[in-house]
Amino acid sequence: MDFSIPDPVRELQGRFREFVKASVMPLEPRLGEKWSALEPALRSVRAHAKATGLWAPFLPRSLGGLELPLEQFALVSEELGRSPLGHYCVNGQAPDVGNMELLLQFGTDKQKERWLRPLAAGEIRSCFSMTEPERPGSNPTWMSTTALLRDGSWIIDGHKWFTSSADGARFAVVMAVTDPDAPVYMRASMIMVPLDTPGFELVRNIPVMGHAGEGWPTHSEVRYTACRVPEENLLGGRGAGFTLAQERLGPGRIHHCMRWIGICERAIEMMCRHAGSREIAPGRPLATRQTVQEWIAESRAEIDAARLMVLHAAWKMERVGQREARAEVSTIKFFVANTLQRVLDRAIQVHGALGTTDDTPLAYWYRHERAARIYDGPDEVHKLVVAKRVLRGFGVELSK
Repeated sequence: MDFSIPDPVRELQGRFREFVKASVMPLEPRLGEKWSALEPALRSVRAHAKATGLWAPFLPRSLGGLELPLEQFALVSEELGRSPLGHYCVNGQAPDVGNMELLLQFGTDKQKERWLRPLAAGEIRSCFSMTEPERPGSNPTWMSTTALLRDGSWIIDGHKWFTSSADGARFAVVMAVTDPDAPVYMRASMIMVPLDTPGFELVRNIPVMGHAGEGWPTHSEVRYTACRVPEENLLGGRGAGFTLAQERLGPGRIHHCMRWIGICERAIEMMCRHAGSREIAPGRPLATRQTVQEWIAESRAEIDAARLMVLHAAWKMERVGQREARAEVSTIKFFVANTLQRVLDRAIQVHGALGTTDDTPLAYWYRHERAARIYDGPDEVHKLVVAKRVLRGFGVELSK
């Protein structure tokens, strides 16, 4: 079993780490500012990423990317995850990365020209509109938003929320029921809706633990009221919405998990530095306390285990496909999300009152990443997937 990282990939990791440290982290103290005030500086950093060959690591070279395989992008994603702005600064941020992957795999030539190319170039942003306040996110096959085909146009009506990054986006990929009488997994489709379409309403940016924000790092409540778009805006075929969602979420969970590991690595570094420098009495740093030592050891072990699990899931997905790697992907989703929460909590505790302020990125992550155990499938759903797979080996078949 070979756990070595090829030299070219290790060199690339180093380049991304240096980029994040030198160009991205200096912007972190401005995270509390309005997004519009921060955007000019971000545009400059993004231009630097593009000029130095660090742009869109997952995209094909024909679209200006590095065309990294999933396993290699996972390693790069960890480096970018060390800053809340890391992925954004190389055009590898959610939800755009998932929408680009959908367009790349399922979009028509016309759709790619209109939407994918400007997304890949970082000229526009997009959002993904699936979750509804009236329906459980744990059951993506049950939704109320509808799209009726009439005279060559889709007429969309529905209520969505946690449409991430809608504020300032150019278009949404909307999940809507197009065939209510079809089998359950073939009722919905994905349709692209420009946000300047009459009938689209951004109701509000939802406050997350007290912070609504603006621009890319937001989650919006939106309404579609007789929102009419051309039939050609259908993505990937009628009734393919659920299939496309699964295609989008599989690699997306790898991306998220490695980003979370990057956060954990930054958090444990901060924990160790603070524990080593903060004195609780003259000549007695916090690091001399056994409880703190245990937190550091537990965090180190959990992070290392999480990384190996994610890289194995990416390795398996690359070789046998997403369906065969489903249990591994579900396992990392809940395991890494919980590791993230524990490591952040310990880091905040070690920092004391400082850890709860916005003087470090810890509180920002704690607010925004608690949802890691909820979005892209709550922990409980992923645990059921894993348990079913395990029990099947003992002759036990579980229904839903």
